[in-house]
Amino acid sequence: MTIEVAAPAKRFPVGLTVSTAIALAVLVALGAWQLQRLAWKEGLLARIAALQAAPARPIEPVLERMAAGADTGFTRVAVDCPGLGAAPFVELYSVRDGGAGVRLMSACKVSSARYASVLVDRGFVADTVSARPPVNPTDATPLHLVGVLRAPDRPSFVTPKNDVAANRWYSRDVPAMAKALGASAPAPLVLMAETSSNPQWKALDPAPLPSEIPNRHLEYALTWFGLAAALACVYAASLWKWWKA
Repeated sequence: MTIEVAAPAKRFPVGLTVSTAIALAVLVALGAWQLQRLAWKEGLLARIAALQAAPARPIEPVLERMAAGADTGFTRVAVDCPGLGAAPFVELYSVRDGGAGVRLMSACKVSSARYASVLVDRGFVADTVSARPPVNPTDATPLHLVGVLRAPDRPSFVTPKNDVAANRWYSRDVPAMAKALGASAPAPLVLMAETSSNPQWKALDPAPLPSEIPNRHLEYALTWFGLAAALACVYAASLWKWWKA
């Protein structure tokens, strides 16, 4: 008499399925996030393109609109800042075109109803230059400045903390910088100078906008979605192999 032993039932690959589902969700979420970044970057580039031909507006009405809730980032403005060329400054660590240096940040008084000052990014000075513009707080030499209002970039998790006591700055902390400069009621935006505050000192280079702003978010999104599709194919092949076994 022959006794037949039934083959053990195949167990569905639950672990493989769960891990694949989690990985797929992460990859698809990353792709969707890059599409959101693509829409944001295209809007930003459109605003910058429009800025190239935009006339400078008086800064006070622009600040009033911002105080009322309007988005005034990347607006070209004009302001009179007497004594800015000899104003006290703090130095913000910066990198431009692959070279390290600092950006000089000073305060300019404004006559807005809500704000009494605005921080001005006067420009970039390379690390190869040790000299700095003279500082004379009593100087009131007239200076007409044109620049672009921008929201300060948020520091990331790799950005060093500002050392106020040592005057080492790595992010544009407007309230802290204004306090260090003795400026009251600062506007929350930074005025990136397009015209020079020190025309006679060529080492200070106004640089309000990057020369090129990359936009590869569609490429990144397609990469993440492609990885998700590849993972789905690998999982389907593994499931088919399990079914046929």
